[in-house]
Amino acid sequence: MFFWTCCIFSMLKIKQLFYDSIQIQAMMKTMSSGNCTLNVPAKNSYRMVVLGASRVGKSSIVSRFLNGRFEDQYTPTIEDFHRKVYNIRGDMYQLDILDTSGNHPFPAMRRLSILTGDVFILVFSLDNRESFDEVKRLQQQILEVKSCLKNKTKETGDLPMVICGNKHDHGELYRQVSSEEAEKLVSSDENCAYFEVSAKKNTNVNEMFYVLFSMAKLPHEMSPALHRKISVQYGDTFRQKSFRMHRVKETDAYGMISPFARRPSVNSDLKYIKSKVLREGQTREREKCTIQ
Repeated sequence: MFFWTCCIFSMLKIKQLFYDSIQIQAMMKTMSSGNCTLNVPAKNSYRMVVLGASRVGKSSIVSRFLNGRFEDQYTPTIEDFHRKVYNIRGDMYQLDILDTSGNHPFPAMRRLSILTGDVFILVFSLDNRESFDEVKRLQQQILEVKSCLKNKTKETGDLPMVICGNKHDHGELYRQVSSEEAEKLVSSDENCAYFEVSAKKNTNVNEMFYVLFSMAKLPHEMSPALHRKISVQYGDTFRQKSFRMHRVKETDAYGMISPFARRPSVNSDLKYIKSKVLREGQTREREKCTIQ
């Protein structure tokens, strides 16, 4: 009896592994090639760049945004790339998230990240004066680099940016940067906002993203708390054709993390910037913005 019980258990285990394998293959097929099967319009594709010094909580804020979790263990970031896709009232959106290194070992890469960014989050720690000084330098660099690009492309778009004072949960005793001093960085720019947040306690994180997306004129449903989370095995839900078969409610908003997304190559980013500068159909090559 024991022998047959073991055999049945083994067969069930093998069967389960077989079905798991099929499911994983289906997931990879659905999400392959950076979600190209989802047909997100280029005008609805955006890149969010997160910048700041080391150990200020950039990755923790990104983790809160993507999965609502906080990791206690610190792991230095070289550069992490994430992608989240949305179906909001039947329209497809894609948000690429670039979580940059606080050490900036490659200045040219940092400038390229700024050039390709559409919305920015600058993070410092309220208990670290040097990290605040770094945010001031980064803010100035972003304004200079994007201004250069705007001059070449003749664009007039805004530059949505949020400055985050993280680790608000540490309390006033450890504070090295006052709220008044930080708010001066955003006082003269209506497209720049300041928030004091705690990634650990999830304080003001949702509110910060809501304001950032509002400034960028993106659907506010892209904020973590305002859409339904869909797992990857239900990726077909995002297909526009399936939505046409059902009556789409005005409040319908879905978000899904792409687990197989890969960061576009440096060459792809350079081509993207070049196409913006040259404009389609223009033969004369203009002067490029310096990225080194």
